[in-house]
Amino acid sequence: MSPTHGRRAPYTVGDLVTGTSYVQPEDRAREKPAEITGHIVQVGSGWDGIDADHAYVWVRLPSGRERQALIRDIRKVTS
Repeated sequence: MSPTHGRRAPYTVGDLVTGTSYVQPEDRAREKPAEITGHIVQVGSGWDGIDADHAYVWVRLPSGRERQALIRDIRKVTS
């Protein structure tokens, strides 16, 4: 696979996931990582392997609030 095409994200918009939210280190004084479950609403960067350790998604919680999560910290919910 050429470097310009990168790898495909393991999640897509609409997937139901659960795991731990990500909070930037500089924001942890006012917000802590938390257990979350919700639907992916946006797939972020990091899929080409350059910064894959920080690849992320945005998850919409049942409350309507959105939280960021690293792909390594979430998993799909299966029924």
